[in-house]
Amino acid sequence: MKHDELVKLALKAKEFAYAPYSKFKVGAAILTDDGEVFTGCNIENSSYSLTICAERVAIFKAYSTGKRKFKSIAIVSDAKNYTSPCGACRQVLMDLAGEELEVILTNSKGRKKILKLKELLPLPFSSKDLKTKGGIIHGHHRV
Repeated sequence: MKHDELVKLALKAKEFAYAPYSKFKVGAAILTDDGEVFTGCNIENSSYSLTICAERVAIFKAYSTGKRKFKSIAIVSDAKNYTSPCGACRQVLMDLAGEELEVILTNSKGRKKILKLKELLPLPFSSKDLKTKGGIIHGHHRV
């Protein structure tokens, strides 16, 4: 699947966003290794911390059907600048899709910027950090 096709699917997903508070609608489309696409949109909540981003909706939908390997994710909004995943989404994507995930950022002018997830989240905390050889995990840091 070409980047432009994935972006179009993300744009369609954005139409379903529920953003009555921020008015900032986001769509995402994630491509699995076997060519299947899962889309998501942001869904806000009056208790702001319960809001979920488009990227997490897309990957959680994929995971809920058994998908575990991903190639790329496209993220769209109406912003003039590129819309990049928030920190929570970067962490979830790192854990569930891996550092080699191709992230396609877009802006309202239709321009694309393509990066690897590891460029967006350098020095990540991941499941690898939870595996120790006799060490004790304290919080998120090895002691």
